[in-house]
Amino acid sequence: MSRTEQIKPAPLDVHASPRPLSGDIAVPGDKSISHRALMFAGLAQGTTRIVGLLEGEDVLRTADAMRALGADIRREGRDWVVDGRGIGSLDEPADVLDMGNSGTAARLLCGILASHDMTAVMTGDGSLRKRPMRRVTGPLAECGATFLTRSGDRLPLAVRGAAQARPISYRLPVASAQVKSALLLAGLNASGLTRIEEPVATRDHTENMLRHFGVPVDVTPLEGGGCAISVQGPARLAARDVIVPGDPSSAAFPIAAALLVPGSSILLRGVGLNPLRTGLLQTLREMGADLRLENERVEGGEPVGDLRVTAGTLTAVDVPPERAPSMIDEYPVLAVVCAAANGRSRLRGLAELRVKESDRLSATAALLEANGVSVTIEGDDLLVSGCGGPPPGGGSVATHMDHRLAMSAVVMGLAARQPVHVDDLGFVDTSFPGFVRLMNGLGAGIGA
Repeated sequence: MSRTEQIKPAPLDVHASPRPLSGDIAVPGDKSISHRALMFAGLAQGTTRIVGLLEGEDVLRTADAMRALGADIRREGRDWVVDGRGIGSLDEPADVLDMGNSGTAARLLCGILASHDMTAVMTGDGSLRKRPMRRVTGPLAECGATFLTRSGDRLPLAVRGAAQARPISYRLPVASAQVKSALLLAGLNASGLTRIEEPVATRDHTENMLRHFGVPVDVTPLEGGGCAISVQGPARLAARDVIVPGDPSSAAFPIAAALLVPGSSILLRGVGLNPLRTGLLQTLREMGADLRLENERVEGGEPVGDLRVTAGTLTAVDVPPERAPSMIDEYPVLAVVCAAANGRSRLRGLAELRVKESDRLSATAALLEANGVSVTIEGDDLLVSGCGGPPPGGGSVATHMDHRLAMSAVVMGLAARQPVHVDDLGFVDTSFPGFVRLMNGLGAGIGA
């Protein structure tokens, strides 16, 4: 049994916030960047110090996996220090790699393993074992790796890495930063040019971090949209210290709560502002949200800033499908915000939500319906009829072992007229350690 599955279920009734939210906070480090920082540091030659690493369960699984592959990873004070092994010099793991609930860790690690001459077995918790892996194992097989999975291309998974990895040239059928990153990671230990075409630009943390560790990355716009990303292998990564910005996907929950609880005003410090991750901020501004950036700066190759959020009246929004890659993890909590807005919102092109930790599209609709909000799924679009103020609430939310659904349900409870029952908050720490404590520090009164 996975360690994540041993977490005791933590059901909770969430009541409307007893007072306006206020305060000055920093959200945990960016999960996407934290995963990559550990992996890239383990593949680098030399010692990397990581500041602000997210210490959630998902990221700790990545640390365990990289240790199993031979990297020396340790915590020193509040920082993490990694002595890397170098590309091509990883150890074959002696035991099964348990990735817990993290699809990002599992898919990116497939890329590393595919181009290293070793055999490894990977598993995860009940949620991760339901998620399809074909879209990453299929193209990775082109480098010479062999994958064996359960029916439906699901974990547990065994991989036999290529003894002499071939470079991959591949066009993504669906925009996915995870698949793109896995293929680029495989290309680091292949002989030749690995070239990935994506139809829509996705989060570019992998490209930014490759450059930070000294690997040239070529990004070329394509006629008709999208771009091609290329790396030349075999590559050499030189150790570089990394500062991890606050996770914008985690920031989404206090942002949404502050917008919906009347009279609230909060400041979030050091939030990552990568333009390929700020779709939620753009969407909220289109709804009339009062969001103000302060102290914008660049840290570790990533744009960062402080964000002041003030409650106010919101109107419905029509979100175009091409915005989905820049806010794919934020749609559940955006739907909660839309539930309190004036008018009917349409969130378009959400097919990717069907293959997240749960079928997030159906689960998000169920969250809203259970709490008195009119919602419809039309193809891959979600239509939400706003209540023009606090949603009714009073429902019970099934979180399906999905941390983002659980936190979205908490935001619903803080804003609704009647308490919202959340069946399990036990998995929230996989991505947002201390979520309830941080929200209560703003005055939310969760569990009081």
